[in-house]
Amino acid sequence: MRLPEYAARALCRLENAGFEAWAVGGCVRDSLRGAEPHDFDLCTSARPEEMLRVFAGERLIKTGLRHGTLTVLTEGGLLEITSFRADGSYSDGRHPDGVRFVSSIRDDLARRDFTVGAMAWHPERGLFDPFGGRKDLENRVLRAVGDPDMRFTEDALRILRAVRFASELGFSIEENTAAAMERQADRLALIAPERVREELTRLLCGRWVQRTLLGYTAVIGAALPELRPMFGCTQDNPHHCYDVWGHTVRAVGQVPPEPCLRWAMLLHDSGKPACKTVDEQGVGHFRGHPKASRALAERLLPRLRFSNEDSERILLLVEQHDRPLGDSDKLVRRRLAQIGEARFRDLLMIKKGDAVGQNTQPWDVGTLQGTERLLNEVLRQDSCLSLRRLAVNGRDMQTLGLTDEKIGEMLRFLLDAVLDDPARNDRETLLRLARTEMEEQHG
Repeated sequence: MRLPEYAARALCRLENAGFEAWAVGGCVRDSLRGAEPHDFDLCTSARPEEMLRVFAGERLIKTGLRHGTLTVLTEGGLLEITSFRADGSYSDGRHPDGVRFVSSIRDDLARRDFTVGAMAWHPERGLFDPFGGRKDLENRVLRAVGDPDMRFTEDALRILRAVRFASELGFSIEENTAAAMERQADRLALIAPERVREELTRLLCGRWVQRTLLGYTAVIGAALPELRPMFGCTQDNPHHCYDVWGHTVRAVGQVPPEPCLRWAMLLHDSGKPACKTVDEQGVGHFRGHPKASRALAERLLPRLRFSNEDSERILLLVEQHDRPLGDSDKLVRRRLAQIGEARFRDLLMIKKGDAVGQNTQPWDVGTLQGTERLLNEVLRQDSCLSLRRLAVNGRDMQTLGLTDEKIGEMLRFLLDAVLDDPARNDRETLLRLARTEMEEQHG
């Protein structure tokens, strides 16, 4: 491990002042597994008031000082330095009510969540690993430090951090730790919705998302209770070989790891359990499930404080995931005029993921690839897809004697004609069409 110059200077500054200092946490974990650390944190025997003296004259952020954390603004970025500490009780199940400063690095590491994050490193003393974090890292195992129930009772966010690490890094979760996560899963209700959204988004975009969603349904159900009816909901349909949750999980992994696409895929069939019917032959049907899925998403997304922009995008994809995109250039032009190129391409990815996630036949994806070729050809032709591109405008309609809302109605009629046949987007042709339509309207 190599400390960047700004962190190494701060560590030396503390030690030259007579205090012990170590690099701790994620930077040690990431360095040991061969990844580039995102940031570097230091831990020190210096108390808050002593840190202030050591770094007097530097630009400092003191908002975390009550809990022992001083942030130094260095030329390399923000550097958090925390006094060795032991946390007090967690009455809100999320934050310590207070902290007690200690003199031992071991005591400080003992309060941390997982062994792979409870290691410290010093450029001369090397690695300090009192809880076996390096071995767990080599074995790709996530294990709570000490009593796992206590760790998750202290801070319920650690439960979501565990499944997020499992998805991002491909770690398995040690048996006792996983059991404690399930026992304490209801405590996820104590976490701020924004933090739940952030952790779940990172989980959904992880490389091992499918294995994680299938392996930790109790945690997922506690974080997103709206999805519980999907677990074990059989589809009883020759088009599906998985239950609703199994299909959904596989579909999630088939779309690019972009947050809105992964959330849309997670929610696209969430309305199926409420819509399920079984006919006399025992075949399951889910009529109206896209609309029901959208209604469920309309409740879930605001609860997790999604932005309006992301919510609108996800809701459109959920509601329209089952709607055809078009198998002719005319139909593709119409869909493009309705939703635009960006959402059209989103839906192509969603529909491909949906198809592969139900163990579909290769020709189903082939049909979507044909639609994509049609899309690219329509875009290459630079066809008129909006009122702005029409060869006539409102003033032209006024010269024909139209006023107010009749102008907009006629322009939309003309756009409809152009979507059917782009060659009609000629001023004289459109004026002639408009006159003919006016004559027919007036008998």
